[in-house]
Amino acid sequence: MASARFNPLVPGAARRRSTAVIAVLGAALLVALAVNGTSGPTDRARVAPDGSSGSPAGPPYGTPSPEPAIEAAPPPSTLPVVDYGPAPRGFPADPAPMSALRLGEGLRPIRRVAAYDAPGGRPRAFLAPTISGVELTMPIVERRSGWAAVLLPSANRTVAWVPPGPWTTVVLRDLVVVVRRTHRLHWYRDDRLVRSWPVSLGLPVSPTPLGRTFILGTSRLPGRVYADTEVFALGSVPDDPGSVPSGLRGAHIGLHTWYHDGELGRNTTNGCIRLTRSGQERLLAELRPGTEVLVLDRFTAPSRLPGAPDPA
Repeated sequence: MASARFNPLVPGAARRRSTAVIAVLGAALLVALAVNGTSGPTDRARVAPDGSSGSPAGPPYGTPSPEPAIEAAPPPSTLPVVDYGPAPRGFPADPAPMSALRLGEGLRPIRRVAAYDAPGGRPRAFLAPTISGVELTMPIVERRSGWAAVLLPSANRTVAWVPPGPWTTVVLRDLVVVVRRTHRLHWYRDDRLVRSWPVSLGLPVSPTPLGRTFILGTSRLPGRVYADTEVFALGSVPDDPGSVPSGLRGAHIGLHTWYHDGELGRNTTNGCIRLTRSGQERLLAELRPGTEVLVLDRFTAPSRLPGAPDPA
């Protein structure tokens, strides 16, 4: 299991904010994680299918009929809660883990909700509003009959299905693409390329995991090796937990800077993504929790991704 606990050094007033202690692969340390919940687009509340007021008549001729509702089996109270440790088993694989189509919407639990292995399937775990005290936002990859499939935290290339219930959605405008072959990070906003930076990635024995993941939050790592900047903690974990030093077992993949740039363009980390200090500071100022991070072997980095609107 991951090492996660509330930071006893945080004063009471600050502790009531989204502050917690987690580990990322950059160091064998516990680090304070604090999410800025005030930046980014305005949240949008879900509207229940029966909450609209309109004509009881059916849809106009030629309009597709609404999908039939799929009931959710009541979850037993003994289900595990997804946390910073390894995610429970039994969830399905991401249907398109290498897709470069931006996931533009995130799901945020208001209260604890059950996560299923399929719409109308078996409940496998609970998703809480926070993980280690940090507000949770998960990108939505698919919708079906009111259900939403989200990228599962603390697991790689895995989704969970969430039925209609106590959750809201937020707009996700950004996509970060990391390319292992070229050692480049490309930042897109609204499907348009904003900036690119060189990065260092995981060693051959502990490669940076492929596929879609997302930003869980930010962490403060002590010491000059991180150039006194915060670190992004991602939802992904090492594909082979035994490939990292024992002090890093249970830690997540991180996106962070380093005290020097001499290793950029090389495979030198335990799976983390390192970039320049200026690049990290820019991303820290711009990206919100829930932002999708996509790791690919090859990518041509077009100036505009498929799906972007034509210029006015």
